[in-house]
This record gives sequence, C-alpha cells and structure tokens, in this order.
Amino acid sequence: MTEPKQRLLSLDFFRGLTVAAMILVNNPGSWGHIYAPLEHAEWNGCTPTDLIFPFFLWIVGVSIAFSMSTSKSDPAMHSKTIVKALKRGIILYLLGFFLAIFGKLMGVIFDDKSLIEAFQTVRLLGVLQRIGIVFIISSIIFLKFSNKAIFRIFISILAIYWALMTFVPVPGIGYANMEKETNLAAWIDRAILTESHTWASAKTWDPEGVLSTLPAIGTCLFGILVGVWMRRKDIDATKVAWLFTAGIAAIILGLLWDLQFPINKSLWTSSYVLYAGGLASVGLALCFWLIDVQGYKKITTPFVVYGVNAITVFFLAGLMPRVLNLIKINNTDGTKTALLEKFYTTFYTPYFSPVNASLVWAITYVLGFYVLLYIMYKKNIIIKV
Repeated sequence: MTEPKQRLLSLDFFRGLTVAAMILVNNPGSWGHIYAPLEHAEWNGCTPTDLIFPFFLWIVGVSIAFSMSTSKSDPAMHSKTIVKALKRGIILYLLGFFLAIFGKLMGVIFDDKSLIEAFQTVRLLGVLQRIGIVFIISSIIFLKFSNKAIFRIFISILAIYWALMTFVPVPGIGYANMEKETNLAAWIDRAILTESHTWASAKTWDPEGVLSTLPAIGTCLFGILVGVWMRRKDIDATKVAWLFTAGIAAIILGLLWDLQFPINKSLWTSSYVLYAGGLASVGLALCFWLIDVQGYKKITTPFVVYGVNAITVFFLAGLMPRVLNLIKINNTDGTKTALLEKFYTTFYTPYFSPVNASLVWAITYVLGFYVLLYIMYKKNIIIKV
C-alpha cells in the first residue's frame, strides 16, 4: 500500500508569495527608478530582493521531499522517477533558453539578422536553467542517498565551494579573490561558457554561472532536509519549534561566516546559502503554524493561486514584455515607441513620481497576472512542467 502524498497549504502559500515577489521585482516600470529594497545588492550584502531566488530553490527542495518520498522508499521506482526529473529539468532549461534567445530570433525574423549570430551570442544559463539543473541533481541525490548522507553532502558542498573560492589561485590573476571579474567563478564562466554566452549585463561572468550552481544545489538540499523534517509524525508544535531553531541557527551561522566569506547572491556564497535558507525556514515555520496548524486560511488564496502555477506565471511574465515590445506605436514626430513604453509613459509617469510610477507599474503587472491565474485556479487548470 502506497503512502498518500502530503500537501501543505502553507508551502503553496509560501511558494506563491515568493513567485509574486519575483514578478514584482523583475518588472519595474523603469530600471532607473526602483526603491532600494526592490533592487539587488551591488555586490556583497543582501536585500529582500536577493532572497527571492534562493527561497524558490529552497522551496523546490521541500517539494522534492514531499513529492518523491514514496519513490525513495521503493528502489524499483527510482529509475522511473529519475527519468521524470530529467524530463522536467530539461523542459525548465529549454524554457529559460527560449526566453534568452527569443529577442534574437525575432531579430532574425523581422530585422534580417543572422541566425548563426543569434546562437553564437545567446546566454546559456539563467534562472529557469539553474532551476532545471538544480532540480535534476537534487532529485537524484534525494532518491539515492540517506537523509544523513544528504546532510553530509550539503555540508561538503558549502565547505568545498568556500575552499575553492577562498584558496584556489585564479589563473591569470595569481591569487584567490572575490571581485566581480577576477574571481574563480568568473574565470570558469569565461573558460566554459565564453564571454559570448554569459549574462549580457556583465559580459565577463554570469550570476547563474557554472561554479556557483554548486552552492545553489546546496540551497535545494537545505530545502530537502527541511521537507524531510516536515514529513515526520511529530506533534506540529514540535516541528515548528525545531524548524524555527534550525532556521535561526542557520541565519546566525551565515552572518558569522559573512565576516570571512561575504554573503553574495551573484557568487551564491556558502554564507548566503545558510542565511537565505535560514530565513526561508523561519518563513515556512511561521506560515505552517498560522495556516496549517492554527487554520488562518482566509488570506491564503491570492498567493496559493500564484503557488500552484508558479513556473507558468514566471515564464509568461518573462515572455509577455518581450512580445509586446515588438509592437511599435507611431509617434507624431515620425518616430516609433514600443507599446509597453508608450503605455507606461501615457498612463503612469504623468501621475506619479518616477519611483512610484515604476512601483505601481510592477504592482499592476502582479495584479494582472493574478486575474489570469485566478481563472485558471477556479477551473482547476494547473500546468505542470
């Protein structure tokens, strides 16, 4: 007899809250006018925005522990589950790759640009690509290793990455360092991806690069360990107490490690893994206690709506501006303006200060997608990648 899958409303809520926040910070009206908490840290340090991506990867780990536990207990199911994980991870990668190359393909179609050049300069890694890669590797680790072994792998990843970034001399530089373009992770990105396939804004390194994917796996394993704990048959109050304790301990350890190995999202440092994972643990503990234990469920629907179609809305939110920016509006002076920019300058910037116009635009984006997701939710349409 198979054990029925557990589902936490608080986890769907927490996932939805994270994705809604991701849509908010990714779609300001103007990148030049953003409130400080909605921006990423310039380099070292951590803003609320820097917590969104690790929260999502951490939640992926918790979800793995819940969705694959039955398969883990039956070795005969491992191969089938791994194949499913591979398919899902590859689809996630391809969705991210499609967003990366979309604009270039439109240039080939409408502006007679070279298809070869489009593929020669497309970014190979990104948010969805990282989620796909991390999901595949973390799923295999969860299925094939004991919980104690997963914890040891998690600790080993943090220690190995710290040692690599702190002690290994960077070729061509001669010493280990944490600077933007001269650290080991940046060197590996240039060596493997080449500069033509890195993040366009940096050109010489990638915030979702090759080496920093290793600690990103650690973030997912952190979530898996929490998911394993949440599935225990302990009293709910005990689960919450231990999860709060573990989360606070991880936050403190992360802050202490920050003194020597700075918290840094772009490098996904080990201190960042502990700090962000600890905050996620505290966040889920609070949500679990209020929603699943105390039964405060009235306010959950808006974010649950986001949570059950998280990847769908993230992909659509990335695709929509790319499509609408292809539509040009003729101006009276003979020039053309992209539809989104025209809409923004007509209905937002005249009525708000620059920074508030940018924020209201982002909120409109979130609310607009909520309407679509709510309709899907009411019709029980859940698109699983």
